[in-house]
Amino acid sequence: MARSSLWGRRIHIAGSLPSDLAGAPTAEAQQARELVQGLVQELMKRGSNFVVPVDAEKLRAGDDLPICFDWLVWQILHANLARRPGDAPNPLAIAVQHHKNEEQIPQSFERLWDDLRNSDLVQIENAAHWNMASKRMEAQARWGDILIALGGSEGVLFLANLYHDAGKPVVPLNAPICAADTGARRLFAFGLSSNHAHRLFHASGVGPHGWINRTNFRSRTPVAERIAALVELLEALEPPRAFVVRLLNPDHTDYADVQAYFDTVVEPVVQGELGYKLTVVDGRQPLEHARVDQEIFAKLHRSSVVIADITGLRPNCFLELGYALGRSLPTVLMAKAGSEHPFDIYTLSGLRWTTTGSVEERRRLFREHWAATRRRPPLVPMEPLIP
Repeated sequence: MARSSLWGRRIHIAGSLPSDLAGAPTAEAQQARELVQGLVQELMKRGSNFVVPVDAEKLRAGDDLPICFDWLVWQILHANLARRPGDAPNPLAIAVQHHKNEEQIPQSFERLWDDLRNSDLVQIENAAHWNMASKRMEAQARWGDILIALGGSEGVLFLANLYHDAGKPVVPLNAPICAADTGARRLFAFGLSSNHAHRLFHASGVGPHGWINRTNFRSRTPVAERIAALVELLEALEPPRAFVVRLLNPDHTDYADVQAYFDTVVEPVVQGELGYKLTVVDGRQPLEHARVDQEIFAKLHRSSVVIADITGLRPNCFLELGYALGRSLPTVLMAKAGSEHPFDIYTLSGLRWTTTGSVEERRRLFREHWAATRRRPPLVPMEPLIP
């Protein structure tokens, strides 16, 4: 049985209930919690991972329901570990907190949290000493792969913008647990326009606009059917993008070697093994923008990783490489061994690949280079004025 396309991808379920019951009646709020519970269980069976904040648990005055879904997600993760495939990658969850959150964990969840935090299942990411929700959201968006928005208000919109700017899918749900003009419902209404849906996510099958309409659930739609449709949508999402910067002129003397290397080494590893979608813009595919240069930089800007091969001394390749480095995108730099380039690529941890040797050996060297550079620090790290 083939692995799910959601294997190892980090899902972030974000949102909240309004404190006023008039904005989300108890029945609707309970239904939303039931959906979250069932969705997390289904995703665990598919080997998905999660991004989950760690914070206090605030309750609504009218029905004592938690305002946020975070501790519900932690409960489901802890109670359903047996559903998770034995070879699923760790950590199961990235826990994002600030320096005071450990003291704010509700007493009823202390044992659960201790069980998880003291295992290999959880990686704790601390937003330093910033006691600001925005800083924790930035960390959540940095680690998450897919945002699922449910209810909420301005915080959900802020998170959605962070995910969008990073080229990551935003999947809003239309549950009536927030005002129609804010939070996830505002995002959902935005996606009901065919001109806007593709800005939320890209997906195979009926396309983003079709998926938005398929998940425009009626109040009578059973929760189990909603979960099944949402999982189907998540499975159809486009994989994270690996933008390719490379020689594309077939008349160039190095073109055949570059093309052969990408066909036999890069594509099988990046798409076949690592689960990324190689993205090349050469004007021969349908464009989302009026100009090719705009298409290139828009897709480059919102890529998860950049693979830059500077064989051939093409000026556009250097321009795109500079943009990737300036944006602090993870950048895998390469060039054909023996080819000319205007600087020593080893100073940027570059790979000089060869046209000789076995395919498996060349793939091994590429895998090692990918692993060594995929999460290296940016050239110029952010230095806050006040630490």
